[in-house]
Amino acid sequence: MTSILKNSAIGVMMITIITFIVLPLPVFLIDFLLITNMGIAVLIFLNALYAKEALQMSMFPTLLLMTTLFRLALNVSTTRSILANGEAGQVIDTFAFFVAGGDMVIGILVFVIIIIVNFLVITKGATRIAEVTARFTLDAMPGKQMAIDADLNSGIIDEEGAKERRKKIQDESQFYGSMDGAAKFVQNDAIAGILIIFITIIGGIVMGVVREGLSIGDAAEVYTLLVIGDGLTNAIPALFISTSAGLLVSKATLESEITGTLGTQIFGSPMVLFIAGGFLLLLGSPITPLPGFILLPFGAMLIALGVFLRRNKSIAAIESEITTDDVEAEETRKPENVVSLLNVEPILVLFGYGLVPLVDSSLGGDLIERVVMIRRQIAVELGAVVPVIRLKDDIKQPPNQYSILIKGVEVANGEILFDHYMAMNSGYVEEEIDGIETVEPYMGLPALWISESQRERAEALGYTVVDPPAIIATHLTEVVRSHLHELLSRQDVQLLINNVKETHGILIDELVPKMMTIGEIQKILAKLLRESISIRDLVTILETLADYAPITRDLDMLTEYVRQNLRRAISKKFFAPGVNTVITLDPALEQTLTSNIQKTEVGSFVNIDQQLSSRIFDSLKAEVGKLTSMGLMPIILTSPFVRMYFKQLVEEIAPDLVVLSYGEIDQTAEVQSIGMVSV
Repeated sequence: MTSILKNSAIGVMMITIITFIVLPLPVFLIDFLLITNMGIAVLIFLNALYAKEALQMSMFPTLLLMTTLFRLALNVSTTRSILANGEAGQVIDTFAFFVAGGDMVIGILVFVIIIIVNFLVITKGATRIAEVTARFTLDAMPGKQMAIDADLNSGIIDEEGAKERRKKIQDESQFYGSMDGAAKFVQNDAIAGILIIFITIIGGIVMGVVREGLSIGDAAEVYTLLVIGDGLTNAIPALFISTSAGLLVSKATLESEITGTLGTQIFGSPMVLFIAGGFLLLLGSPITPLPGFILLPFGAMLIALGVFLRRNKSIAAIESEITTDDVEAEETRKPENVVSLLNVEPILVLFGYGLVPLVDSSLGGDLIERVVMIRRQIAVELGAVVPVIRLKDDIKQPPNQYSILIKGVEVANGEILFDHYMAMNSGYVEEEIDGIETVEPYMGLPALWISESQRERAEALGYTVVDPPAIIATHLTEVVRSHLHELLSRQDVQLLINNVKETHGILIDELVPKMMTIGEIQKILAKLLRESISIRDLVTILETLADYAPITRDLDMLTEYVRQNLRRAISKKFFAPGVNTVITLDPALEQTLTSNIQKTEVGSFVNIDQQLSSRIFDSLKAEVGKLTSMGLMPIILTSPFVRMYFKQLVEEIAPDLVVLSYGEIDQTAEVQSIGMVSV
């Protein structure tokens, strides 16, 4: 009930404000509403003044519209009361006879000054700041997003911190975009106030002459004072509101209380205070006609403040140094320091100091942005969550070398010649080019380091030219892709399952943990990733496991069932449109392998003698050589039951060999066998 009342209060209030424009209000209610308007304006002003950042008043554009409408409604009501009854309440009378001194000329001058300050100085300035801030905030959004991704990859923030910072960026863009339009309310409200005042003065003179029978001078004096009082009553809250708008839009980079910040920035430098105090003492000396009794004490006060500030800064510096030493000593003694050293990064790239410019964005390096794209690319391609990739400079590394570590162990490295490009022979090079001989770090292909001036010529001659960040990014991508099955943890699988549960809750409730544990699902997904099978269609994978888990607990067999249900994706990955050339297994060999399958508690494997294995490997190498000599990727087709055992058998000598079963071929794929592995 309370929430309903809260939600309906705003609507009732806005409708009530609009009715003020139409219905005449009694004088006592006008007085109450004018004081309320003044109080609201002061509250908004103080909140804007002491807000640490603009987003603390993110609803200010809406609030600005509401207060402007409220003030307009009051203006209409007071104008109606003045013209109809020749009175507008005690509040307006007070502003007319106390603030304006009961003098029409003084009242007009005070009102005009307030309007000029409000319209030409504060409102114009706030509008311009809002326009510029909105434009720069929107322009800076891509850079801020990239900075967040960079901090996430470098470990400065975690995923939760990244979400909060992204939300803040979105809120800032919406706020300053709204303020750009809301500033027009303040500007046009000032214009409307001027027009209403002059219209009311003319109307009051006419009403006084026609209805009251007053002379033009008397009517002007009576009604003008009331109208000026009305104008002052509304102009002062308007001045508070427009100043609030200016304070908020000028807090684009201010995230602390204004009192402390202004005090630090204005009175923070002793040297500035000394110079300012000396200047005031000079102005107050007998050589100038200026009042020395004011300038001399003021100058002396600034110099004394400078001395006090310099002494406090010296003491603070000493205390800070002592505190820092104490903290460092205390941290060294803490046992947590040893524990923190035990953490192992899933993926870590170490750089020699000569390659730091490739990583440092301030020096033009874009490797961090490339790392972000690597994680996204692999997530789309294989459907797995890639752990955060840490980039770190290492003084132990040779200057131009980098190393890629998986779970703390180096698995790959490479050497980069900074400010050079790597040129690789694409097979269609018309003329060789001079360069420093090297080896491409991932494939081990021969290549050349060339200067930037040689780049265009090398490309024209048919070389494939790659810049250093692309070399490292490509190498890192392939390393991560080949080790992704090791990096997939139970926690990652739980996150993937939670994502599926949002749309397929019944499936997850049926499968986990009644039929399979998270660990078992993780092992199956790792088996798929090990052979570069995407797990992005996780719903199909989990549906298959839910169908076959009651039948068998053999994870290898469950993996084969999953692969068969992913036949469309597998065929699209390994088979191109048209006829595809493959190699098959001799049925006799398949029968031999089947008869030698040995099952244990930890899994099944093919148990054959060394002589038979050698004959199989020799036949496989000969058949694979036929495809590689034709420039084709070797693919072996087997029966569904034999596929996983044959893959286990040949994995040591040909880890990248693609072994598929007939059940994994989509009906739209066309294959043709040009050879058979036999013994």
